[in-house]
Amino acid sequence: MAIVKDNILLQLVRGSIGRQITIYERNGQIIMAKKRRPSNKKPTQKQLEARHKMRIAADLARDMMNDPEIKAYYASLAGPGQNAYNMAVKDAYRSPEVQQIRLEDTDVIVTAKDEFRVAAVTVQVIDADGVIKEKGPAVLGRNGVDWYYKAAALPVGGRIIALATDLPGKETLKELLLT
Repeated sequence: MAIVKDNILLQLVRGSIGRQITIYERNGQIIMAKKRRPSNKKPTQKQLEARHKMRIAADLARDMMNDPEIKAYYASLAGPGQNAYNMAVKDAYRSPEVQQIRLEDTDVIVTAKDEFRVAAVTVQVIDADGVIKEKGPAVLGRNGVDWYYKAAALPVGGRIIALATDLPGKETLKELLLT
């Protein structure tokens, strides 16, 4: 790979020259590199899974770019050489993380994080028989990572399920057994 500087011949040239060289521009610099060829190796299972996950992330990002507010949000986070679509793909590739579920009397406090932003947290209270007693959205606290839900009652032997959702719609579930 070579970075081209002050070459009047290559200032307006982009693309491939034969099967030898590719010329492209990245971050305002002209780069000349050996033309890449497709690999002859069969992809591994991990590579196939990563490709599938990236395809899903790209589809979610493409859908999010139709909303001007979300596009502006991602554009505000983009650094040099990045754009709103890049940020949306990065967000869609990873799911949010529910780190902890705590109880304070009948208050359920869910700590949820995402590299960009957690859009919503839903809490379910389930009794020992598996019947959903209540379900509802949690409210974001001042610190930006704790979500609060006021439960009517917490049945002994039951469980609490917290579902965190990020902007692309990816979800993560965590549950806490009540003793």
